Amino acid sequence: MNDDVTTNNTVELATELTIAWLSNPNTRAASEDVPAFLQQMHQAVSNLTGTGAPESTEEPQAEYTPAVSVRKSLASKDHIISLIDGKPYKTLRRHLAGQGLTPDEYRQRYGLKADYPMVAENYSEARRDMAKKIGLGRKAGEKRTAAEPTGDAEAAPATRRGRKPAAATEA
Repeated sequence: MNDDVTTNNTVELATELTIAWLSNPNTRAASEDVPAFLQQMHQAVSNLTGTGAPESTEEPQAEYTPAVSVRKSLASKDHIISLIDGKPYKTLRRHLAGQGLTPDEYRQRYGLKADYPMVAENYSEARRDMAKKIGLGRKAGEKRTAAEPTGDAEAAPATRRGRKPAAATEA
């Protein structure tokens, strides 16, 4: 019985507030807007008195269906197929940024593990090899070891302005 009284009180209070709002000469409202305003007022009063269901501030999470399976997205070493649109990419970071997502949000949206790659395997290896070739990853002042190829061994001997090297002319 106490709930009935409280419900009636919230309805009456919401109605009185709506009447007060409409009686204000500065308020202009169409007749079709009044029921919606009354509902909003009732919801607000119910929330304040604790009798209504609290409004959730979070939007219900939409279910996202991947464009391809996770296994198919990683099938090729040359590219990763996006679960959003099904297109192949060497790296997903720029694509995800265009969609307004971070890699963590992408993984969470599709239920992927934390170690799901964002870069294709062959592209990653090519970038790693290029970085090693130009000397990234070494400490300052550290010399190349004999185990590290310099890349000069494969190159032909240097010539000066089209002349043959000095060792070739003596033979």
